[in-house]
Amino acid sequence: MKPTHRQGQGQGEADGTSKDQVDWEMRPCGMLVQRREDGTEVGSGTGPIIRINVSYGSSHHEIFLPAHSTFGEMKAMLAPKCGLEPKEQRLFFRGKEKEDDENLDVAGLKENSKVLLLEDQASKERKLEKLKRDEEMSKACEAVADVRAEVDKLSERVAALEVAVHGGTKVSDKEFEISTELLMRQLLQLDGIEAEGEARVQRKAEVRRVQGFVDSLDSLKGRNSNLFIDRSNAVSVTTNWETFESGVGSLSAPPPTASSSANVTHDWEQFD
Repeated sequence: MKPTHRQGQGQGEADGTSKDQVDWEMRPCGMLVQRREDGTEVGSGTGPIIRINVSYGSSHHEIFLPAHSTFGEMKAMLAPKCGLEPKEQRLFFRGKEKEDDENLDVAGLKENSKVLLLEDQASKERKLEKLKRDEEMSKACEAVADVRAEVDKLSERVAALEVAVHGGTKVSDKEFEISTELLMRQLLQLDGIEAEGEARVQRKAEVRRVQGFVDSLDSLKGRNSNLFIDRSNAVSVTTNWETFESGVGSLSAPPPTASSSANVTHDWEQFD
């Protein structure tokens, strides 16, 4: 049993007037609390369970909690039902907003009392802003995906040019110029996309990809030009070797040509 203390209020018994008595109970922690007529303690968080009807927009929620609970505790109970965090909730009873530390019974709530729940305006604005950002990011991701699809097609064109050049086939320079121009158009498309977050990461990756194809085309174009030059040099070298072999195969020197070497031989004959 918790010890009970009684304290007189008003005038004393000596004058014969009536007086009120307040019952106090000692808690285990040593704190005195006022004892209610119904046997509950003020500040104890206990008491009869009451049903509260909460309206939130077009939704209605029915919750049960002790009469001496706080509005903050009511918010915690409503959070999973309405999808709002306690800090995002505003509770109104009889037209007045209630503080989190205010008790239900002290505010006058009884069985089947009605409470209005509204979303905090700042929270609503934050959600709208987040929704707007998400929509913009979604549009940016779709735009990057469209460019990626076009670049995929152009990558096949680059691959075909690579096979041709590496296989020794002479390709017109115009093919490289057209492919490069088409890729540069896609770079301009990417540059015009305003993106944040994940969409920005995707755009940056696609820009690097396009630039890689442009560099590959430049390299292939240079190799394609060198291929023509190498073939010309190969013919010239073969001709020189044929001339050399005809000279070596004969016991006499090759036919004289109009050069300074003939004059030198003639001079040696005059010397002999």
